[in-house]
Amino acid sequence: MSRQDGSDRQTTGADVDDTTATMLHIDMDAFFASVELLDHPELVHLPVVIGHRSGRSVVTAANYVARKYGVNSAMPMAIALRRCPAAIVLEPHMGRYVEVSRQVMGIFTDMTPMVEPLSIDEAFLDVAGARRVHGSPAEIGRKIRARVFAETGLTCSVGAASTKFVAKLASGRAKPDGLLVIPAEDTIAFLHPLPVGALWGVGASTEQALLGLGLRHVSDIAHAPLEMLQRAVGVASAHKLHDLSWGIDPRTINLEREEKSVGHEVTFEHDVTDVARLRSELLRQADAVAAKLRGNGLVARTVVLKLRYADFSTVTRSRTLAEPTNVGRRIYEEVTASFDVLAARGIRVRLIGVRAEQLGSGDGAGMGLWDDDDDWREAELAVDTVTARFGRGIVRPASQLGGGSAPKRDVHPFGTPNAGTPQGEGE
Repeated sequence: MSRQDGSDRQTTGADVDDTTATMLHIDMDAFFASVELLDHPELVHLPVVIGHRSGRSVVTAANYVARKYGVNSAMPMAIALRRCPAAIVLEPHMGRYVEVSRQVMGIFTDMTPMVEPLSIDEAFLDVAGARRVHGSPAEIGRKIRARVFAETGLTCSVGAASTKFVAKLASGRAKPDGLLVIPAEDTIAFLHPLPVGALWGVGASTEQALLGLGLRHVSDIAHAPLEMLQRAVGVASAHKLHDLSWGIDPRTINLEREEKSVGHEVTFEHDVTDVARLRSELLRQADAVAAKLRGNGLVARTVVLKLRYADFSTVTRSRTLAEPTNVGRRIYEEVTASFDVLAARGIRVRLIGVRAEQLGSGDGAGMGLWDDDDDWREAELAVDTVTARFGRGIVRPASQLGGGSAPKRDVHPFGTPNAGTPQGEGE
């Protein structure tokens, strides 16, 4: 696997035969940090960390200079600053990242309609049908990189291969700001020297199980008896790993990725015991979840409350609705019903979150004979209109006005990975 600091970067020259490498994986380089540095060009050559400078914050992103000190995303901020005391901490601006992501994804779809966004900063592209118009896969990759830089000031890395799995590995190896093409005939030579952890689906526990059998490289997986792999990781995983070790990955571009859930959660700077404050935060989150559902034409049948206590124990409570909804008031009433039961026992809350699940199309929502949420739906749709024109936060419930310190957002307020849903910033 490539190191996140780019120290083992590998790129392709101009003479490679790329005719079989029609699957591209494009990944923005240190996306969140790079977007912030557009406004701070004087900091480009300094270690920069995106997040909140507090004891409980985690690193949202780090530029490549900071990564050379061992700073990575999702690391506790306290550890990051111990590793790199000179790091400059910048606050994240999620709205800006979404805006730039849409611009970048627009560049991708200009080149081919066969685009599958994976997160806010990466996507797969099948360019087999675009070669007649835009050139070879390598030429398309170079054109995309040039356009992204010219139009946004950001860099991206491109991996081109005959399969999704190898294309993603190649883009990681090309980081930062590179292009790596792996022709089909070179797939095995590229894969087999890699460590077993490079295989898709190999997490820490699976990696330890494989290492315990003396399987250290992908080539070891490829030549291991299938029965040995099955004993170590199970039948299904064994077959998958064996296929991947030989470059077999039949997945194609998925143009209809379904969002499985939409959620918001926050971690507080200090543990919160004030029930009124927690209920106000639930109202804010319920409204945000509902707005995202409406924006994506979705409704939810299940709503989930998540609480993490001062001792780090976590509980969730779900409620299934008689009718699916995208109304914030309905979501709020359901999660607070669960919350009130827990709050009655006394609570010290470190994290609180709201999630909507069992999503479906919002066509015809609220069209039943009796609709108890009709008035709230109309009011929230009106807020959507105002928000679209003037920005979020112009209209808020009265209970959210006034004093009180805001929670620190360690987890960005977006749903699960899907087209147009922020997530990522892996490398």
